[in-house]
Amino acid sequence: MYNPQLETFIAVADSGSFSKAAEKLYISPTAVIKQINILEASLDLKLFNRTHRGLTLTAAGKSLYSDAKYLISYAHESLERAKNAMQEESNIIRIGTSPLTPAQILVELWPKIHELCPKLRFKLVPFENTPENAREILLNLGKNIDMVAGIFDNALLNYRQCDGLLLTQQQVCCAVSLNNPLAQKEKLQIADLYGQKLLIIRRGWMDAADRLRDYLLANHPQIEIVDFDFYSTDIFNRCANENLLLTSIPIFHSVHPLLKTLPVEWDFSFPYGLLHSPQPTSNVQKFITALQKIYNTKQL
Repeated sequence: MYNPQLETFIAVADSGSFSKAAEKLYISPTAVIKQINILEASLDLKLFNRTHRGLTLTAAGKSLYSDAKYLISYAHESLERAKNAMQEESNIIRIGTSPLTPAQILVELWPKIHELCPKLRFKLVPFENTPENAREILLNLGKNIDMVAGIFDNALLNYRQCDGLLLTQQQVCCAVSLNNPLAQKEKLQIADLYGQKLLIIRRGWMDAADRLRDYLLANHPQIEIVDFDFYSTDIFNRCANENLLLTSIPIFHSVHPLLKTLPVEWDFSFPYGLLHSPQPTSNVQKFITALQKIYNTKQL
């Protein structure tokens, strides 16, 4: 932050001798003289008049002396501010957010989280929810993004090499185009889906989706199942533009303005929570522990 030889210079100026300054600094007089010589050479200034009666400051030395204490004090304060800023930054949990990974659930829980972890802060990090981005983000949780909200189960966690904190079970609904006559309903019967094309994420991505698929194939073959690879804005656009039905969850209700999310009379849900690194930082672990306490309390 500043030349440390300035502190030696101040000690010599205050003491009036190299030997007395050496005693204050707990170094040898030779080391003190060497530091002052180096300082004068680096500044190309003569700072002390050396006489048999002792040391006195030159005009340049007096000018530097009047500023040196301020420079040192300001540097220490600046360093302290930087450390405080670093401490504040280290208390920030970076939450990745996109239309399909909204942070609304955390916003609603924030008062309780803050009560348990008053020093923690959120920083929302927006990203485009593409398959490529999702793969990179989930494989590198803890680097630029600490946590991402979304639907997941063990199959996805193993595939993406991350861990997850289950928060809720989201009822599986159907997203329906506003142009579809089904959009006039408030709740769907399974029979309402007969003759419709229903988008379900491809087999192997999520066990809960596979169970729904198997149930429909075995009991309701009148529903045509259409595979898709990834929950993204594109799949919601496809649902709206091609008049398809899409397996969705209530938290996705605002993803597309031309779709209506309707509950269905079946007993299927998708696990929903926060994805995080298998080796979370201490602050992320505090955050996870706080959420576990909040949800344990709610379940009692």
